[in-house]
Order: sequence, then C-alpha cells, then structure tokens
Amino acid sequence: MSNIPLPLLIFAGSTRTQSHNRKLARVAADMARAQGAAVTHIELADYELPLYNADLEARGTPDAAIRLKELFHAHPAWVICSPEYNGSYTGLLKNTIDWVSSPVRSDPAWGDGLKPFEGKVVGLLSASPGALGGLRSLSHLSPMLLNLQCWLTPKQFALSRAADAFDADGQLIAEPARQAVRGVVEQTLWAARRLTNP
Repeated sequence: MSNIPLPLLIFAGSTRTQSHNRKLARVAADMARAQGAAVTHIELADYELPLYNADLEARGTPDAAIRLKELFHAHPAWVICSPEYNGSYTGLLKNTIDWVSSPVRSDPAWGDGLKPFEGKVVGLLSASPGALGGLRSLSHLSPMLLNLQCWLTPKQFALSRAADAFDADGQLIAEPARQAVRGVVEQTLWAARRLTNP
C-alpha cells in the first residue's frame, strides 16, 4: 500500500461564525493530519452559490460550483460535519450538493453529474445543542450520499450538548467525544486507502 498521504476533504454544512459544526470540522481536520492525511479543510462561505435553479444553470454554471466539483473529485475521502435544521441537514449543504452533482452539458469534463461523488468514502459527523446531537440530519444525509454512489463509513458520530462541548480553544472537552470523532476519521482513512489502493 502506498505511503503517499491520502487526500482528505473536510467541511461543515454551515457558515455561521460560532457554528458548532465548523468547530467540529477543525477538530476532525487536526486529528486527520495527526494520522498522516493530506487534509483540505474548506469553508463553504468561500464558495458562494445561488439557490440552485435549472434556468439559472442554463445561463452558465457558477465558477464556485466548478471549483467544488474539482475539489470533490480530487479527494477520495471526505468528512462532512452536518448541522441539523428542523430535523434534517441544512439548505446550504443541499444546495452545494445539488450544484456539484448537476452535469455541465457544455463541459466534457463534468458532463457526468456523479463524477465528483462516485466511489468517495465519506465519514459523517454532526453537532447540535440538543440531546440527539444532529443525528436526524445524518439519517437524511446518508441516503442522499448513497444515491450519489458514495461509500459511507459504518461509524458516525453526533455530538450532543454541543454548546458546552468545546473549550475556549475550540477543542473537545470530553475524552469519549474525542475518541468518537477520531474513530470516524480513522475509519474513513482506513476504508479510502483500501478502496484507492486495492
């Protein structure tokens, strides 16, 4: 098996300044780097996209969508930190996936909408102030990613009581939470290495 660091993409489905899931993504990124991954940690705020609309798309796919397609495709493994809004994932995350999965008919490189997703190994995390930790968002996000032909790790983790879960430096306070996040990151890297280098 190759000793080249595995490229891992990490992002949160929120742009809120004090987002618990953005904090969780930073924690996961640090853990992945410690395990030797080549981490690309992005903020969706840097990829502004209008609300997906086929008529709008017909006038041209936004540059941000093309850049995200390239990033998603270039990384065999991802970790997504999903907030929970009204018992599901965010409109921001859905809109991002809708744009990235939409074929660009005028561009042979992106004519297949599944190309950025197919075969990717995805670990799922969530954080919420509530008792379930955003678990319902993951239960809705999972079938969408499976439909896009991603591989999902069996381990997932939903961080409950997230408002009290981080210290002043943005690190997780409780060791069981750290272990759970590390477990998802490890399993994502483990599976991606084997699928990428069979």
